[in-house]
Amino acid sequence: MPARRFAIPLNHPSLAGHFPGCPVVPGVVLLDEVLSRLSCTQAGPVRLISVKFTAPVLPGQEVAVEWSELPDGRISFTCRVAEQGVLRGRALLPRPP
Repeated sequence: MPARRFAIPLNHPSLAGHFPGCPVVPGVVLLDEVLSRLSCTQAGPVRLISVKFTAPVLPGQEVAVEWSELPDGRISFTCRVAEQGVLRGRALLPRPP
């Protein structure tokens, strides 16, 4: 599946006070962006099974999100900034009614 990309701008409200002078994008903001892209594939909420942050993401850096859907409804996702892994995890997609 092709990567979907996003970047958090320097003026994002979550960055105020989050390491003044050297802002780092909070993990919850990264997860929100990732989940919004994963939710595009299925209707309904996505349940996180595991998440691992492996490197900080700075404002303005382009994050590429890639994922693969597994037969049991789970997905595995990876986020990279310039080929460096910054986040990986697994989630459970909702099952259609």
